[in-house]
Amino acid sequence: MSKHLRVAVVGAGPAGIYASDILVKSELPEGYDSVSVDILEADPTPFGLIRYGVAPDHPRIKEIVKALHRVMSQDNVHFYGNVVFGKDLDLADLHGLYDAVVFATGARRDRELEIPGIDLEGSFGAADFVSWYDGHPEAPREWTFDPTAESVAVLGVGNVALDVARILAKTADELLTTDIPDNVYRGLRTNATKDVHVFARRGPAQAKFSPMELRELNHSPNIDVIVHGEGFEFDEGSEQALRDHKAQKLVVDVLFRYLDDYMEDKLKGAAHRIHIHFLQNPVEVLGEDGKVVALRTEITEFDGTGNVRGTGEFVDTPVQAVYRAVGYYSDPLLGLPFNEAAGVVPNDGGRVLLDGDPVPRTYVTGWIKRGPVGLIGHTKSDAQETVRRLLEDAAASAEMGALGGEVTRFLDERDVAYTTWDGWLALDHHERHLGGAARERVKVVARDEMVRIARAL
Repeated sequence: MSKHLRVAVVGAGPAGIYASDILVKSELPEGYDSVSVDILEADPTPFGLIRYGVAPDHPRIKEIVKALHRVMSQDNVHFYGNVVFGKDLDLADLHGLYDAVVFATGARRDRELEIPGIDLEGSFGAADFVSWYDGHPEAPREWTFDPTAESVAVLGVGNVALDVARILAKTADELLTTDIPDNVYRGLRTNATKDVHVFARRGPAQAKFSPMELRELNHSPNIDVIVHGEGFEFDEGSEQALRDHKAQKLVVDVLFRYLDDYMEDKLKGAAHRIHIHFLQNPVEVLGEDGKVVALRTEITEFDGTGNVRGTGEFVDTPVQAVYRAVGYYSDPLLGLPFNEAAGVVPNDGGRVLLDGDPVPRTYVTGWIKRGPVGLIGHTKSDAQETVRRLLEDAAASAEMGALGGEVTRFLDERDVAYTTWDGWLALDHHERHLGGAARERVKVVARDEMVRIARAL
């Protein structure tokens, strides 16, 4: 007798959608003739960090949505949004409804930076700021821009740091052609920032920017990019990194062009500036009357391996706000083990481990599996590994393929106001209509309004 494999994927971001696509396209173990996937998502909408983590002025990256859309449109993939794991259902519920559960809940919280003054008024997490300007329903409607704050610091040298710096440096009117919600546009109009200082503890060869993101940094006519010269005399470890990684060489080439423009006085004379400082390690946020007034950094130097050591020399840069972009951190999941230090669920190739032993029929993929590293495309190989483990277990298990229940009946019985793929299509149409001829869309922000539109079918 042939069996049907029913799988729940918790999380409708790229990691969860890629895992779903790979699973429904995989060759099934002997004895199985079909597979279906239900994707459960806490947000009323799909696409995760593509919708709520990519800067609104990066439409090319959002082109990934088209590929994800094709996956979600498949007959054996079903979307259920506004379903919160740990609130609307738990692991036992999922194990009763499905043969296997894959968690792809990602990482949305800011990793902590434990330096003095980090909790002062005017000190923010980059992830919180990104959630605000991308219109996440759980983000505050207003952002606390100090109308007198003309200089800010961004701590970190990844793409999120560049996004934050660019959004702070651009004018609100430049972003009006994007999908930013109206409340974000109004908030950005109050932003007085003129100078954004981006600080890196190490050198250019260790920066985590992608070449494209870095090249686009000065595309705005209102922004000059100023790369300061510290750190461009590379040690052997840095030279080796450039030989080993072509993309890193491209990053350094772009940085050299910015440096040359600054040194040769070829800047545009723009009203807003983004400064990139290497070999400066943030050690303290300085304050007066409880508010940020400066960032203290320690000058570092290369140690020959590409790493750095402190010199004991300190610099204070006057700023009125600080944004830490030092990484994302995942939230623990109810009923699953969690490694607090790494911010991941312990696993072996995607199989969840409790005290070293696999938790039956329970898997992870994406950032909750391996930590918040790598670009969106890296989640595909990650998902392949997890799906391979799941199918190996399905082949060996007499239990899998014999379970399952109707999730819609379960959610209806618990009065969960879930959204569906058809509901998302209705909301998508509504947002595009709000955008009119000038904008691709205007995002609806409030959760209850999104749910109302998505369920009014």
